[in-house]
Amino acid sequence: MPIETKLPAQVPSSLEGWVKLLDGIRVPVPKESHDRVLAAVNDNRRSLRDIAELMQDSPSLVLCVMREANHPANASMAEPAESLEVALNRLGLSRILQLMGRLPAVPADDIPPVLRQFLLISQHATQQANGLFASRLARLWQEIHWGSLLFLSPLWPLALAYPKLLDAWELRVIHKGEDAAEVEHALFGVRIMELCRAVALHWRLPEWVTQGYRLLLEEREQLAQVLNIARDPDALNQQHRLDDESGLRRWFNQPANTVLLANGLALSAQVGWDNPHLLRWQLLTALYLQTTLDDVQQQVHQQAAASARHHARHALFHPAEALIWPWEQRRPHPDMLTAPPPPAQDLERWRALCGELLTQPSPFSNSMHLATLARDALLACGMQRVLLLMLDKPNDCLRVQQSAGLPREAAALKVDLNASTLLQKLLSKASQLRLTPENHARFAPLLPTTLRALFPSEHVLLRSLALNEQALMLVIADQGGKPLADVGVQAFGKTAQCIERALASFANRNG
Repeated sequence: MPIETKLPAQVPSSLEGWVKLLDGIRVPVPKESHDRVLAAVNDNRRSLRDIAELMQDSPSLVLCVMREANHPANASMAEPAESLEVALNRLGLSRILQLMGRLPAVPADDIPPVLRQFLLISQHATQQANGLFASRLARLWQEIHWGSLLFLSPLWPLALAYPKLLDAWELRVIHKGEDAAEVEHALFGVRIMELCRAVALHWRLPEWVTQGYRLLLEEREQLAQVLNIARDPDALNQQHRLDDESGLRRWFNQPANTVLLANGLALSAQVGWDNPHLLRWQLLTALYLQTTLDDVQQQVHQQAAASARHHARHALFHPAEALIWPWEQRRPHPDMLTAPPPPAQDLERWRALCGELLTQPSPFSNSMHLATLARDALLACGMQRVLLLMLDKPNDCLRVQQSAGLPREAAALKVDLNASTLLQKLLSKASQLRLTPENHARFAPLLPTTLRALFPSEHVLLRSLALNEQALMLVIADQGGKPLADVGVQAFGKTAQCIERALASFANRNG
């Protein structure tokens, strides 16, 4: 069954809009897991506990069952089900069968990679929770287990619906260190933690899930106080300081905090084992368990390896992989890696297209025909987003001739030259500007906001093309926001030269 999610044209900007949207998205279930569970439900020899154990391999299936059991129309009790077994008991086998029939079951490899990565993080968090806390709090193991698995579940439908938004958040906040509040308001219109708490409350997820978000949103001052104590290198002094703050000690020692600690460890480990976010969660965990940081790090590494044995999947990153890397090495965001060279067939097509551009006399019937072939040549040389604009000198503006890899509305774009001194300079003569992280802050603000919105990247090429020393076209291109390889920049330059010569041939033909 294909994944079909109808999304609005615009990203929601309010908490209510996001909750409504995410509530209506069906998170897909791996078909293999779906079939195994369905067979168990139809087998009268299998107990509900057996069914619950089989469901553990599919976090999205667990979420569907918990949401169904805790829906106001189905929940016979005021309190939401805190464990999967309780949820299964509430629904009964016939209702479970009905639910299974409505779920979108697809092959695991067909589930979008950003969603699969988040599901893997949740499974890793559950392993950390079980290994670090469940044995010490055996009576509460179910609350710890299911709360840890479902803590990040409000992000699962978001990862399915808007994976690029989450990718952009990770790149800007985690890897580039931009202010989280500013980035989240720009991307989502709301804070991520507020959105997660609102969705968790709407779905009536286990109390330990919503309590974790409440701590992050409303109890950050207490968390900072505890972290300050956790940083004290003297373990005995730590305990004395906690004893002096009995209210703070009781607040921190709540069993529900294990869910947040486990997810903090799993989520921050995605970046690398040597990063300040992970160290903070390790220090807090060491204080909670009343042990040393070295001991916690050893246990966390062991649990990561155990999780990888059970949960690692092809094409997904598991932090256990990084345990054999140099300690200071971190996983780069895909958009921080230099774009790969185009495949051989694209390069062959690029050479052929450049040959057409250089043909004499000009084979083009009109300027649009020429611009179309120029766009195709730029794509073949490795560019992923391309905009070709022609100078409309009487109106002091640029009008789009061709575009690729950009929203449909880009085709109707008109850029006022009077609004940008940078564009005026570029069009004063044939010239090229390469935006990089080093000069982006200097040049990007000088570009019109419409162009910055189409190319939200620190790696962009802008080149004006001239005819008889008069610039008449502007080419803007990038490689999907990734750092530009030198070979890609060279290919862009050669393609621009071919387009410029094609413009000259075309003008002479019409002359």
